[in-house]
Amino acid sequence: MNLPPLVQSFVLHFGEMGSRWGINRTVGQIYALLYVSPNPLCAEEIADALGISRSNVSMSLRELQTWNLVLLKHKPDDRRDFFTTPDDVWLILRTLAEERKKREVDPTLSVLREILMQRPASEAERHAQERMGEMHALIEQLTHWYEDVKQLETERLATLLSLGAKVTKFLEAKDRVVSLGRGRRPNPANKS
Repeated sequence: MNLPPLVQSFVLHFGEMGSRWGINRTVGQIYALLYVSPNPLCAEEIADALGISRSNVSMSLRELQTWNLVLLKHKPDDRRDFFTTPDDVWLILRTLAEERKKREVDPTLSVLREILMQRPASEAERHAQERMGEMHALIEQLTHWYEDVKQLETERLATLLSLGAKVTKFLEAKDRVVSLGRGRRPNPANKS
């Protein structure tokens, strides 16, 4: 690689992580390079920086484009295509979440719905269908939550993420208020 050590460490790590996330190592490296590059890069520049073939760069860029993770840019008086990533890390997060939902969650929900519509032929199938019904309900609930959360403005989403365990404390306090409103004494064992 023809990169400064700090950039090379990041690019190599993203390549390793990419293979764990189910994408090609080169795709991860190219994305990392584009993310930290101050200027859009053309395929030749990417190939030179990473020491990989031009054809590998082209295939990887196509994959990143199908994920909506890279932006195509043009420079005046230059016929080559240049690539970059969105500047807003929240936009990147939202894009990744949406693409993973489309590729992984939506097909799983479709298969579960089809299976749950079938009439079980045995006790084993009935049991399996019950378990799949529980899974379907959970995934549906998460999907509805995701649909609500993705509509939030970035500032509100950042605030929600920063709340962490404070949300649990809020819900516990709310439960205590509801219990008191019903004339019940709060359970001291539930105090934090």
